[in-house]
Amino acid sequence: MCGAAAISVSRRVIIRLLSAPAALSSLLLIPSSGSEEDCGLVSSPQPEGPERLSDDIQEIVRQKQEGEEAEKQKRTRTAARGHSLPGGPGPPYRRWTELPSRTRSPPEKSTMQAGIFKVCLVVVTAIVNHPLLFPNNNTFPANDDLIMEKLRQREENLKKQQLELEQLLFRPEEPEEENASKESETEGGSRWDLWSTLSMVIFLLIEVWRQDFKDNNSQEQSKEEDYPVFIGNNCHGVSLPNKPMLTIFHDQYIRATTHDAVRSREFVEGFADDLLEALRSVCNRDTDMEVEDSICIGSMYENWRVNKPLMCDLLVPFAPPEPYHFRCQPWVSDSSIGPDKQNHGTILVLSPDDETSSCVCDKKRLGEDMLCLLHHPTSNQKVNKDINLLCLRNTNYLDIDQVMKWFQTSVTKAWSKISHKYEFELTFSHLDSPGALRVKFKSGKVISFNITPVVQYEDTDLYFISHFPSTPREVSSGIYWMLSFAVYERRFLKDFAKRLPDNSCHLSCLQIMTFLHSKQCHITGPSGLTTYHLKTVLMHLLLSRPHSGWGSIFLEDRLRDMFKSLEKSLLEKKLYHFMVGNVKLPDTVNLPEHFREAEPVNLFRSFVLNRDLYQKTLSMFYEMLKNATVVINEYSLHLPNGTTSKPSH
Repeated sequence: MCGAAAISVSRRVIIRLLSAPAALSSLLLIPSSGSEEDCGLVSSPQPEGPERLSDDIQEIVRQKQEGEEAEKQKRTRTAARGHSLPGGPGPPYRRWTELPSRTRSPPEKSTMQAGIFKVCLVVVTAIVNHPLLFPNNNTFPANDDLIMEKLRQREENLKKQQLELEQLLFRPEEPEEENASKESETEGGSRWDLWSTLSMVIFLLIEVWRQDFKDNNSQEQSKEEDYPVFIGNNCHGVSLPNKPMLTIFHDQYIRATTHDAVRSREFVEGFADDLLEALRSVCNRDTDMEVEDSICIGSMYENWRVNKPLMCDLLVPFAPPEPYHFRCQPWVSDSSIGPDKQNHGTILVLSPDDETSSCVCDKKRLGEDMLCLLHHPTSNQKVNKDINLLCLRNTNYLDIDQVMKWFQTSVTKAWSKISHKYEFELTFSHLDSPGALRVKFKSGKVISFNITPVVQYEDTDLYFISHFPSTPREVSSGIYWMLSFAVYERRFLKDFAKRLPDNSCHLSCLQIMTFLHSKQCHITGPSGLTTYHLKTVLMHLLLSRPHSGWGSIFLEDRLRDMFKSLEKSLLEKKLYHFMVGNVKLPDTVNLPEHFREAEPVNLFRSFVLNRDLYQKTLSMFYEMLKNATVVINEYSLHLPNGTTSKPSH
C-alpha cells in the first residue's frame, strides 16, 4: 500500500516539474561539490514512507512559488530594458520574442541545457529508485508487510475484545429474557384458558336455553294447533282412538287373550318346583352347585302380559359347594368396570383361605357377640381342589358360558329322571338360552317359560343374571353379569297400585303400548326398543302424575302421555333406569342405599354409540304411532249400525 502511494505521488511530482520548467530549474540547482547528500537524493537521514513524501511536496510547492516570483521580477527587468532597444516603440516582449534565435546570448542557451539535463537526471533517479523495479528489503515492501501484520494482529485483538464484551453484556440478560418470555407465555396461556372456559360455559348456557326454549315453544304450539302425524316429527297431534274404542279393545281383546294366565302360572310354578327338586337329587352336593327355590318375575306375574304364547319367567339362585362362597362386585363399587358395562358386575369364587377375617355366610347378619358355627373359619373344613367351580380359565371369576352349560346339563338329567310322570314333551326353545323351556301337550297346547340361573347379591333381592329373558344372550358375555332389579320393580308396581283409584288404567296403558310394539316388530322387524323400556317409561310417569289422574276415565290421556314421554326420550337418547340413582323412589321399595345414590344409568346409551340402530328404532316408533289407530280398530269390536262384529284374524 505504502509503495503504491509513493509511486503515484512521485508521478504527480514529475508531471508538475515538467509543466513548470522555471520552478524545476530553480529547485534542482546542483551544488559544486556534486555530493548526493546536498542534492537530496540520498534517503538515509530522511524519514521514510508517506511523511517523507509530504515534506518533499511542501518543499517543491514552496520553491515553485519562489521561482514564479523570480520570473516576474525578471520579466519586469526585461521590459524595462526593452525601451532602450532599437526599433522604436512597441511591445518589448514581442520584440524580444521576434528576435531570431541566433541573436540570443550564449548564457541563456547554457541555462536551458542545464535545465534539460536536470530533468533527465530526475527521471532517471525516479526510475532507479522505483520500489517495484529494484526492490530492497530495507524499503517500503518490508515495512508494508510488517504494518499489515500488525494491522492483522490489532484487528484480531479488537475482535477478541469485542466478543468478550458481547459475552459479558448479553450473558446476564438471557435468563431474564427467558424468564420474561416464560412468564409472558404462562400469563398468555392462563388468559387463554380463562377465556376458553368462559366461552365454553356461555356456549353451553346458550345451548341449554335454546333447547328449553325449543321444547317449550313446540309444546305451546301443539296446544294451540292440531298437527298431522309426521309434521315436525312429533306425536303431540296424533289422533289416537277415543276412550270408548280403547276400552272396547282392552276389554274384548286383551282380557280375552290373558284369561287363562292364572292357570298357566300355577302349572309353571308347580312343574318348576318338581324339576328343581329332581335337579338337586342328580347333583353331587359336595362337588356341584347348590340350587335354591325359584323366584317368579316378569310381565306374567305383574299382570300386563299380552303377547302369545304367554311366557313365565323364573329366577333360580345357585351357590357354590362348601366351603367356597361368592363375592359379588357391582359396577357401583368396582371402579375397574368401564362405563360401557353399567348395570353389570363380576362374581368372584373364593375359598376360606382367600378370606378368613370374617364369616363367609351371606344368608344372615350376625351381631358382634355371635358366632356362626357353620361357616366360621375355625371349623376345619377340607378344601377339595378337584371341584369344578365354573370359573374362567386361570381366574377366580365366575364364567357365564360355563354356568349355562352346567345348568343345561343338569336340567336334562333332572327331566330324564321325572319324565315318566308327565304326559307331555319338554324341549329347549332356544339353544343359546339353556333355561328357555317349552311344554307341548298332546292336545297341541303350548306353554313356554324361562328358568334362568342367577347369583344373589349379598342379603338383598338383587340378582346377577346372565341375560334378561326378553332379550337374547350375548355370544361373548365373559365374566360380566347383568344386575336384575325385577323383584324390586314387581314390589313397586304392587305397592303403588294400592294408592291408585280402583280399576286404574296404568297397566292398561302398558298393555296397549306393548301390543302395538309387538305388532310393529312383526312388520318392520326388531329394533332397539324393548318392552322393558316401555315399562320403565310407565314407572317414571307413575311418579310424575297425581294418583287421581290414573283413573279408568283417563285412559286416552295417559296413553298419549306415554307416547309423548317415549318420543322425548328417543329424541334426547336418554331413558334413565328407574331404580338406579332415582331420588324419587319410595322408601317402601327398600332398595340398597348405594344404588339409590349411584349415578343414573342411561338405558338408551346404545343409541348414542350406534347411529344405525337409533335411526331404525326411531323410524319404527313413528310407524307404530302412525299405525296405532288402524291396528286398534282392526282388533276391536266395530259397531256399525248398532251391530257388533269381531274381525277375523
